Amino acid sequence: MNRVLMQLNLRCVVVAGVALLLGGTAASRADGMSPGEWKLTEAITMNGQKSPPSSRTRCMTPEQTSDLEKLFTPAYRTTNSDCERVEFSSTPTALRWRMKCTGQLDMDVSGDFSFDTPKHYTATITSKGTMAGRLVADTSVAIEGERIGDCQ
Repeated sequence: MNRVLMQLNLRCVVVAGVALLLGGTAASRADGMSPGEWKLTEAITMNGQKSPPSSRTRCMTPEQTSDLEKLFTPAYRTTNSDCERVEFSSTPTALRWRMKCTGQLDMDVSGDFSFDTPKHYTATITSKGTMAGRLVADTSVAIEGERIGDCQ
């Protein structure tokens, strides 16, 4: 029973972490990425099970799109684990980061963003969680962002 609760807690942590990341998903001014209304399409695969893609819109102001690192890099925390950023690189057209958490729950989370035009980007966020050396969560989120106009 305790193991089941721990696995459910892990899934909640992973889903919450992904939700945090997706909530911050938006365009960046990096090399011409435009503020405005963005359509975000997200497809999640968790432990081999794919969910259907879902879409939503989000208005991004010039102030919000001015800091690529702040928008796309999470402040990741878990209970009874310590997290640190172990990789980070940013160019005008790409952002890549990786975080590792160790403790009761070991997590390896990475993001890879490609800003191909001022009105379009793609990203992949992956996470793997292990307990006692055993994989308990393997998640991948594919994201496509498309600017669809000015904010309403």
